[in-house]
Amino acid sequence: MKNWRIVVLLAGLLAMGPLSAQEPANSPAGQSEDALSLITGTPAEGFDLAVKLARRAVVATQPNKEVLFDQRPEYSEDAEDLIAASHVVAVHFQTIAAANDYWKD
Repeated sequence: MKNWRIVVLLAGLLAMGPLSAQEPANSPAGQSEDALSLITGTPAEGFDLAVKLARRAVVATQPNKEVLFDQRPEYSEDAEDLIAASHVVAVHFQTIAAANDYWKD
């Protein structure tokens, strides 16, 4: 029962508006905007990408925005759901950080 609420909560992240995860300077020419790379220039860009990945998962799971937003009042005030959404972003960020060798110089 909590799983659907997590999906709905992540949809709330989608509704907050876009966060830009800039493409790395050395991205291949002609790469489409939908093509993702885990390589980012800074930890901040990596975090933005983690949020973007979480949002994409929500949209892929439930493309009907009306359904997503119907449950917003419930999940937006549930601490467990908010923590679960933060966990999803944290797991994505952990993966991105590892892919970037933790931004070591």
